[in-house]
Amino acid sequence: MDYQIAFPHLGIRLDHVPKGFQIGSFTIACYGIMIAIGMLLGISAVCRRAKATGQSADDYLDISIWTMLIAIIGARIYYVAFTWSYYKKDLLSILNLREGGLAIYGGLIAGVLALLLLSKKKRIAFPVILDTVAIGIPIGQILGRWGNFFNREAFGGYTDSLLAMQLPVSAVRQGEITQAMWEHAAVIDGISFIQVHPTFLYEGLWNCGVLLFLFLMRNRTVFRGELFLYYLAGYGIGRFFIERLRTDQLLIPGTGIPVSMAVSAAAAVISLVLIIRGRRTAAVKTAKK
Repeated sequence: MDYQIAFPHLGIRLDHVPKGFQIGSFTIACYGIMIAIGMLLGISAVCRRAKATGQSADDYLDISIWTMLIAIIGARIYYVAFTWSYYKKDLLSILNLREGGLAIYGGLIAGVLALLLLSKKKRIAFPVILDTVAIGIPIGQILGRWGNFFNREAFGGYTDSLLAMQLPVSAVRQGEITQAMWEHAAVIDGISFIQVHPTFLYEGLWNCGVLLFLFLMRNRTVFRGELFLYYLAGYGIGRFFIERLRTDQLLIPGTGIPVSMAVSAAAAVISLVLIIRGRRTAAVKTAKK
């Protein structure tokens, strides 16, 4: 009965949204399927971009596979580190990725470090690699957020807005249900529902905008690494505001500050400063010619 998800103000009610599929005794999580599809589409976009810029698609296929693997490990380590009070009670649960628990910024940090090492091995300039993979990242993120949809996670607090989403209480982590959600909980056909901000959808739509911007700017950059900086700035700005709505925030230890808000703000500000400086430097060099 917890398969239902509804968007009441849009007149949408989905009666059977499974978290996974059973094949024999093994369950394949929809979360993992969406992550895998996102990775494949992202890698495909990176390889096409490599070809378009006169680089080897085979090199970038190799780079993408290794980077994805390392990014997943980094995303898990980052998430576990900021939720250690939960995982220290059951260390084996750290290996269970089917229930979610991948932090995007952890994946980005690990992925960028992997790209730095691979740039030396492949003898490709690091900023060139960053620009080439930039378009593939938001593609993976967009699909990954739909994995959150199937998992009934990454949602925000109570809202009665147009895009409000209803979830069965039994299908979500109880620690992510706020007092306001309980106060506005509704019983429909004998099932208790909470009504929340679909922040997974907000971020997915925002990332579509970021992807479109990167696509438009892909041949208009004036210095190496600029396209990747646009991604960091664009994603950081959107995530900063969306993170404020979420009820599953990872907090900086000893504070009430969401770590993703802090990282988003830093990423956006630093990227914008580097973009402005880089374009000014390029303009000066052009003027001197």
